[in-house]
Amino acid sequence: MPEGDTVHRQAALLRRALAGKVLERSDLRFPSVATADLSGRTVTEVVPRGKHLLIRVDGGPEGLVPLTLHSHLLMEGLWHVYPRGVRWRRPAHQARAVLETAAAQAVGFDLGMLDLLPTAEEDDVVGHLGPDLLGPDWDRGEALARLASHPSRAVAAAIMDQRNLAGIGNVYRSEVLFLRRLHPFTPVADVPDPGALVDLAQRLLHVNRDRAQRSTVGGPARRGAQLWVYGRGRQPCRRCGTPVTESRIDDAELVPGEPHAGPSRDRAVWFCARCQPLP
Repeated sequence: MPEGDTVHRQAALLRRALAGKVLERSDLRFPSVATADLSGRTVTEVVPRGKHLLIRVDGGPEGLVPLTLHSHLLMEGLWHVYPRGVRWRRPAHQARAVLETAAAQAVGFDLGMLDLLPTAEEDDVVGHLGPDLLGPDWDRGEALARLASHPSRAVAAAIMDQRNLAGIGNVYRSEVLFLRRLHPFTPVADVPDPGALVDLAQRLLHVNRDRAQRSTVGGPARRGAQLWVYGRGRQPCRRCGTPVTESRIDDAELVPGEPHAGPSRDRAVWFCARCQPLP
């Protein structure tokens, strides 16, 4: 599942292929941007911001307004990079964006969101985000202050809210709470050491940002054993053997405008009732 570490890797991949290169062709397959043509423009930067990806292009030889192609991977999205002429590894009907240079093609498959806007107006799509756990401007104090601003909110919903800290998705929320022995429905006010919680989240994303296979169990692990509780409902807890509980949590207070899988904010969360008791 794409989260902040995935987007960081995607940005690095696209940066190597596109940064400083002139786009010879663009094909944007979202209705709102389908008529846009970025050919002739140079890609100046590729920037991850939480779970959002920003591809910035200049004004081209005509000196037009610099633009940003903003994408969100949602649940299934992924950018691939291919040498020109190489067959894609996913079906063409899943492609939502194609950016082609003289040497490479960057193809965005099953993107959850695709917008094109003036670079000067990027705050319209990412300005609501809290401190980025993998960003160069990470601000621990600001993240803690935002979490503390709603003390009665369940901690599982609070750390998933991208307005508080950007980059945590459903995998990391379950894993971080397990490692800190926090029940998902613990009110933020009752979290004994919120600083340690935030520090752990940042550390986990950092150690996984360059890994092909995400792991939260202390290092690279064999396939199927990389996570403590996420997706392991009814299976034995790796720490105590108690069956892992799968519950649902209302994330309805998440950021307005953030893409999601359906009309409901009701999402799964996994935890061990013995290792993570309610206070």
